[in-house]
Amino acid sequence: MNPSCHAVLSRGLAKLKRLAVVGIGNDLYGDDAAGVIVARRLQTALAGRRNVLIVDAGSVPENCTGPLRRFKPDGVLLVDAAQMDARPGEVKCLNWQDIVGLNTSTHTFPLHVLAGYLSRELRCPVFVVGIQPEDAAFDKPLSPSVRAAVDALIPTLVALLS
Repeated sequence: MNPSCHAVLSRGLAKLKRLAVVGIGNDLYGDDAAGVIVARRLQTALAGRRNVLIVDAGSVPENCTGPLRRFKPDGVLLVDAAQMDARPGEVKCLNWQDIVGLNTSTHTFPLHVLAGYLSRELRCPVFVVGIQPEDAAFDKPLSPSVRAAVDALIPTLVALLS
């Protein structure tokens, strides 16, 4: 994670009492699975934390709005593979208002629309972490660069959420 992203998340997440983390992606498309793998690993690492909801949204993140509304978070963190024209495995914090037209993941519902909806509906800030894919081809595993990014991101997020 680049230092500016770490700073954004440190400042933004520190004041939140209840946070929802939503991992987005598709296991069938290589690096596109980065977001859901982050969510699954956080579910294990943060098991039992009542102030954190971790959602593996798969490729239909719009279907997770019900659990998010019931949880009533103070903030939402979306994690997704995103074509950002960066080096493979680079992790960046993205301003959801600025990602119109950004190619993210295999889901068809635009991420900025989902983030805007969640921000309005839940009346809370929405943070977006993008992971630059290397290979999102069908039936591929995570690339080494994205696996390394996920491996580095997990302890950082656990520390920020603890």
